[in-house]
Amino acid sequence: MNNWKPRVSMGIPVYNGENFLREVLDSLLAQTFEDFELIISDNASSDRTEEICRSYAAKDKRIRYHRQEINRGPAWNFNRVFELAQGEYFKWVAHDDIYAPEFLAKCVEVLDRDDSVVLCYAKTKFIDSEGKILKEYDYQIATDSPQPAERYRSLVLVNHRKHAAVEIFGLIRSDALKKTPLLGYYARGDSVLLVRLSLLGRFYEIPEYLFFNRDHSQRSVKEKQVQIARGRTIVAKFLGMGPLPPTEWFDPSRKGKIDFPEWRLFYEYFISVKSFPLAVKEQISCYLYLGYWLFKNWMKLVRDLLIAAEQLVRASYKAQKIIEISLEKRF
Repeated sequence: MNNWKPRVSMGIPVYNGENFLREVLDSLLAQTFEDFELIISDNASSDRTEEICRSYAAKDKRIRYHRQEINRGPAWNFNRVFELAQGEYFKWVAHDDIYAPEFLAKCVEVLDRDDSVVLCYAKTKFIDSEGKILKEYDYQIATDSPQPAERYRSLVLVNHRKHAAVEIFGLIRSDALKKTPLLGYYARGDSVLLVRLSLLGRFYEIPEYLFFNRDHSQRSVKEKQVQIARGRTIVAKFLGMGPLPPTEWFDPSRKGKIDFPEWRLFYEYFISVKSFPLAVKEQISCYLYLGYWLFKNWMKLVRDLLIAAEQLVRASYKAQKIIEISLEKRF
């Protein structure tokens, strides 16, 4: 019986990732820190993803490959790899990114040295489909502050157009992740998870470019498509704002159901404050920052309501037409 328990678990949730999968696997297997397991959860890929994964798993016993019979959505798949993890530390890996060989070693060193740090990540560069550097990513956040409310503020009030939430691909204490609901099945679930982790402890950024986040034409194609489709509503066109992707992209079981993604984001930020033991002063500060978020985003919340109302009207009109057609056929 193999009782080996790795110090680090890494999880790759993947769907149709044949184009870049070999590159990320090679960069992970080249890590100077070798005491890790690599868990791959394949969301019913229809390309050569399964073939690639099984060939790598056959060569390295640290790799465990799991295939789903149906596509359960990206959020479920992200959470699944953590549920299968055994390590003291955990890291999510996108199938199209690349890591410097010393990434893991330097992150482990930080977490081993400082118990107040719950998440360690490295400076990031964006690369294209060929691996060429596009730009350096430099978004300053105060997640290294000793004050939970300050960490909360820096993540809740970020400019989401500029903040890419790359910290989610850092090395995280598994015990801290277990205290959260993991990745939510809704838009910006990664941002909410970062907020919750920040209330549990500090983040630390390694001041070296060790993470290469790939930006390419095939990235999150489905998300862009549903966002465009949802943005074609009369309300969105009139207000001139592109709404968040609907929940159905993150949770396929919600397909066709009306949702309120901006309200959901506010709700998750709100309950996060009560989810962890914070001093009263820190709680009050967090709620004040969230109040400012409301002030900045009230129009988006109104837009959610208007889009939902428009969807109800359209659904009612469609149902009425179906009834009329059915009656005409009957009589």
